[in-house]
Amino acid sequence: MTKRALISVSDKAGIVDFAQELTKLGWEIISTGGTKVALDNAGVDTIAIDDVTGFPEMMDGRVKTLHPKIHGGLLARRDTESHLQATQDHEIGLIDLVVVNLYPFKETILKPDVTYADAVENIDIGGPSMLRSAAKNHASVTVVVDPADYAVVLDELSVDGETTYETRQRLAAKVFRHTAAYDALIADYFTAQVGETKPEKLTITYDLKQPMRYGENPQQDADFYQSAIPTDYSIASAKQRNGKELSFNNIRDADAAIRIIRDFKDRPTVVALKHMNPCGIGQADDIETAWDYAYEADPVSIFGGIVVLNREVDAATAEKMHPIFLEIIIAPSYTEEALAILTNKKKNLRLLELAFDAQDESEIEKEYTGVVGGLLVQNQDVIAEDPSDWQVVTDRQPTEQEQAALEFAWKACKYVKSNGIIVTNDKMTLGVGPGQTNRVASVRIAIEQAKERLEGAVLASDAFFPFADNIEEIAAAGIKAIIQPGGSVRDQDSIDAANKHGLTMIFTGVRHFRH
Repeated sequence: MTKRALISVSDKAGIVDFAQELTKLGWEIISTGGTKVALDNAGVDTIAIDDVTGFPEMMDGRVKTLHPKIHGGLLARRDTESHLQATQDHEIGLIDLVVVNLYPFKETILKPDVTYADAVENIDIGGPSMLRSAAKNHASVTVVVDPADYAVVLDELSVDGETTYETRQRLAAKVFRHTAAYDALIADYFTAQVGETKPEKLTITYDLKQPMRYGENPQQDADFYQSAIPTDYSIASAKQRNGKELSFNNIRDADAAIRIIRDFKDRPTVVALKHMNPCGIGQADDIETAWDYAYEADPVSIFGGIVVLNREVDAATAEKMHPIFLEIIIAPSYTEEALAILTNKKKNLRLLELAFDAQDESEIEKEYTGVVGGLLVQNQDVIAEDPSDWQVVTDRQPTEQEQAALEFAWKACKYVKSNGIIVTNDKMTLGVGPGQTNRVASVRIAIEQAKERLEGAVLASDAFFPFADNIEEIAAAGIKAIIQPGGSVRDQDSIDAANKHGLTMIFTGVRHFRH
């Protein structure tokens, strides 16, 4: 009996060659619409879908394959006599191979001027139905959704006249992943259109970007997936200009770094990061000086770290970075001279180019955190804060220099792991106290790191001080200005201690825990 294939694809890459090889192997080809035109023009004999169903394509192509003579030919079990008898009784021809990929819904909604009507029209109905029917009956039917699989199917058909069960099963699994991802995009689009913020089902889909050598540790298997609707300002979308492949820890650290620098758009800024915490942040009127400040903040911790710059890397800045062992440098661009300097004898140094002009768009993306048996979802901590809304709660008001330093410190502290403390002046970080189990320990670490550089320094805390002992530590170090959210039942104790020592303290009313 002659084998029959049904081919209907929007992605026509490789389809003509594939169909030509099928016909050489004696297969009949049923086709539809634009696919049939492409195959006919290439000299491939095809059977129109209308001739199989006995009905014309109708309703602007919405109805063409949704017919018992198609789905009966796909779903009939070849090992069940009643199924085969039904195909004979109703003149249904068996279909042994389905090659379908779907209307370009994702490509459509990515268009900047897409209309709702256009998006809806590009929701494929017949395609997923055929794919699911064929995949369900993979015991007998081969189903192909990815042009990358044409070769293996042709190889097996050429050798044995049929594909192996293992191949059909693998391709069926791929189909169900494909249709699930397709439906997830549609569900997400409609959810956004109707303004639903807490859907009863979370439908998200990601594409494999990079299989990884290992995860956080060598004994952990890991992979890197990119959102199916890519975010331009993300490590997944960055252009790598030099260096070896990014590791699991590289990606997490780099992601943390590019989140931090989003809050420093107004001035040339450099962030140095180590193990998810900033070890140096510097800002200035030019990027070279900003690098100087970021490096001077902690020239020890920056070793083996990640650096992100929010202005083009020039030759002068590259010359200063080149002698330092860095894992990754991230920037919006590099001059040709800077690239030549940074890549000289640095084949492993990862240089990433990132779309900094898409920063605002990246802030919209939700954050997902896996827990055993579940997933936490939250908005990013990108609340807009206006210093004019802050409250000076002490008798002494901040000086102009202290006010500038406090604003800088508050931005920087937001990204220090809780309990998070940071000491800065108005242009650079001086001491970082991250992730301690009590706040006074974080205060001591930050002050110890900043010692001998405390003239004009201020201190920021990501959450309120639960006890006045924190203020006593800060005052003893000689720091005169503090910024914190406030909100403790013992706030007055902290205010009283600050007044006793002549400190100025600002309450922002916003907490920035980062676990």
